[in-house]
Amino acid sequence: GTYYVQEASSMFLEQALTQTADLSKPLRVLDLCAAPGGKSTHIQSLLSAESLLVTNEVIRARVNILKDNIIKWGCNNVLVSNNDPKDFAKLEGYFDVIVVDAPCSGSGLFRREPEAMDEWSIDNVALCTQRQQRILADVWPALKKDGILIYSTCSYSREEDEDITDWVVENFAVSSVQIQTDASWNIIETKGKQHAFGYRFWPDKLDGEGFFLSCFRKTDGDDEAVMKIKNKPVAVSKKDIPILEKWVAENEYFFLQHQQTVYAWPQGFQQDYNWLLNNLRVQYSGTILGELIRDKLVPDHSLAMSAILNQDLLKTELDYKQSIEYLQRKDLKLENAVKGWQLVSHQSHPLGWINALPNRINNYYPRELRILKEKPE
Repeated sequence: GTYYVQEASSMFLEQALTQTADLSKPLRVLDLCAAPGGKSTHIQSLLSAESLLVTNEVIRARVNILKDNIIKWGCNNVLVSNNDPKDFAKLEGYFDVIVVDAPCSGSGLFRREPEAMDEWSIDNVALCTQRQQRILADVWPALKKDGILIYSTCSYSREEDEDITDWVVENFAVSSVQIQTDASWNIIETKGKQHAFGYRFWPDKLDGEGFFLSCFRKTDGDDEAVMKIKNKPVAVSKKDIPILEKWVAENEYFFLQHQQTVYAWPQGFQQDYNWLLNNLRVQYSGTILGELIRDKLVPDHSLAMSAILNQDLLKTELDYKQSIEYLQRKDLKLENAVKGWQLVSHQSHPLGWINALPNRINNYYPRELRILKEKPE
């Protein structure tokens, strides 16, 4: 969670967002094809604290890596879902911005991944083009009037790039949005037959991989979604709220409980989160605080990573060797360890929880995240 290494060309998304949307305002943003999460963490870093990001992955096997990266990023205003694009059609007029980094034939990655050449074919390009059109058509109703669609691929194929922008103009009420670029960036501005602006990234012209991006503004549809909520999550009992408030920084949170697990949502998103829980297969939302057991909170790893964590809680700084042992989920030996729950960190960056008992220290780093191999000398 300290940083996320992202491919350089893909980071042009920041220019697309900053030039087409007022990021100082509360926005509802959807990253539709989000795993493993590089673009989502980038988007979240650009949004205001009052904004909400829904980050979605349709492939079930890839959702966990997306969720893990969102948790490591420490944000509280993100919801992770596992839905097909067509499921978003019922969220009519809800999103201010929709980012579709579409599945593609992957030719833009040939320099970095030469083996991708063996999987490329004309037939696969045609298949990807059909899939891209279906994805855009399915999610289109969820974009509000005057909302922004950002479409991108890592393909060189015109069929997946300019031809798709032509298809968007021909099938939807949109205006193409031009992005200002600096000549020194060596980004190539293109236009399709319908005069939609596109931006191509060629590896021989810049320090990045092959990439394409285009932006559109929706000119019809609903201005605002109507949220009808059937089932509401269970709020934490009033007697348990003081227990939870000790663990979080001063702010307004809505605490809800599913069995023993407790979540914290920003108070301003309560209606949104309730509505999205009713309409999407939500895999993660807000911050998991932990489990309430006998009037005590057993803190979750998500809370250790979260920006909402109370910074006055007990902390222990580990050196490099101790940090690696902790991340390998080995037993720690700490001199004069204070009894109880404490956050362990390295160079002030949180790693996770330990619970110091009279005769041992329990390592609560998640088993599924542990380092399995020793770093070579």
